[in-house]
Amino acid sequence: MTGFNPNFTYVGLARPTIFAHRGSSAYAPENTLAAFEMAVLQGADAIELDVKLSADGQIIVIHDDTVDRTTDGTGRVGSMTLPELKDLDAGSYFDTEFKTEKIPTLDEVFETLGKRIFINIEIKNYSTPLDELPERVISLVKKFDLEEHVMLTSFNFIALIQARDHNHNIPVGLLTPAGLANLTVTSKLVRFGPSVALHPSFVDVKPKLIQSLHCARSRIHAYPLKEAEDMRQLFRLGVDGIITADPPLAKSVLSEIES
Repeated sequence: MTGFNPNFTYVGLARPTIFAHRGSSAYAPENTLAAFEMAVLQGADAIELDVKLSADGQIIVIHDDTVDRTTDGTGRVGSMTLPELKDLDAGSYFDTEFKTEKIPTLDEVFETLGKRIFINIEIKNYSTPLDELPERVISLVKKFDLEEHVMLTSFNFIALIQARDHNHNIPVGLLTPAGLANLTVTSKLVRFGPSVALHPSFVDVKPKLIQSLHCARSRIHAYPLKEAEDMRQLFRLGVDGIITADPPLAKSVLSEIES
């Protein structure tokens, strides 16, 4: 791993931040080391990835509950061991050029990327919301000394509470489904502030929402941005970041606006 780089810490992130959604997944198979390395090469500010537990308790980087869509195998991730998951081809579905890609563990992502780029980790324990995933992720973050270089996000509010209980220093982000962003901001259950961000669907992002979060000194990162015009609109509104599978497009749009 490389040394400390303040540009890849939460407080040092560019505004707006361009997060590569599941890595640069418009150019390489999602949630693979190839997609994450592509994001670095393309100049993304950060990567976003998804984690869940395997049957033998390993932290696996994959989006779906099953391996069916993104590998040559079938079955539920939580019912398969790490050796079984590692036996799968996680790249050919995208292009045969990536046939050697495997499902990575979070350990491997940290070992490969370390402090080279900021990492947004989505805790996807939605079918097992009370499991040990948040605690195990935090333990791994501490092992690699990455507390300033990651944030934890989830639609599962319980997972974020557990994460804060285990380590109050790691920033967290609450993901909200389309239509619920405003309700979340006004809820007395959520206390936004410098280390608690909102990650709403981009369709919910309006000036008032941004203003409310900025008044709380919180960041707002919208997902998932695919079209240039949507990116252009959100950049002009003043979002703190967007989550996109196409970092080069986002960089091009941002450059156009800033010129």
